[in-house]
Amino acid sequence: MDITTTIAAERTDLAALLDGLSPAQWDEPSLCAGWRVREVAAHVSLGFRYRLPRLAIELLKARGDVNRMADRRARLDAAALSPAELAAAIRDNAHHPWRPPVGGVTAALAHDVIHGLDITVALGLERRVPRERLRLLLEHLTPRTARFFGADLAGVELRADDLAWSFGSGTPLVGAAQDLLLVAYGRKLPPGHLSGAAADRFSLSSGSGRRWP
Repeated sequence: MDITTTIAAERTDLAALLDGLSPAQWDEPSLCAGWRVREVAAHVSLGFRYRLPRLAIELLKARGDVNRMADRRARLDAAALSPAELAAAIRDNAHHPWRPPVGGVTAALAHDVIHGLDITVALGLERRVPRERLRLLLEHLTPRTARFFGADLAGVELRADDLAWSFGSGTPLVGAAQDLLLVAYGRKLPPGHLSGAAADRFSLSSGSGRRWP
């Protein structure tokens, strides 16, 4: 299976998962700070729904700040589009050639997988990313990728307990490979997902007032 087929499969799986969510789940917080499930879905489908000229205009409105533009559009589009429309935008564009500005086709797969996990992990759903997709992303993970997404992994060894995979060196952080991939992309995880001496550093506080499944 080539990577474009893998991307299409991931988008199809994500759309099917979104189709099965309850109205309440669409309004639950994701692992993306400040975004509910619906904002994440709007963000995932942004590149399919807007052509480059429109994205350029949106970037100008955000004074050239890509993150500000993405946040603004996610919030506006999540308010304007129904859950069914957001899921359909992902499903109907499974084979869309969109790529992030950097990283190419592998980054496109990472974009879909990571944001899918932003949803499923936050909701406590038991979805496991197929191993061939996960291995592809783990093989392409670099310290530069982690730094780009704000993950401070200095002095930490990511050590998967479900795959023969580790990354970095130092204080151990142990968990499922897909959870460790989230850590490498700058996420903190709900309590119980991680173990090892570095777990507290990369886990969300159970006493923060946020409700976890």
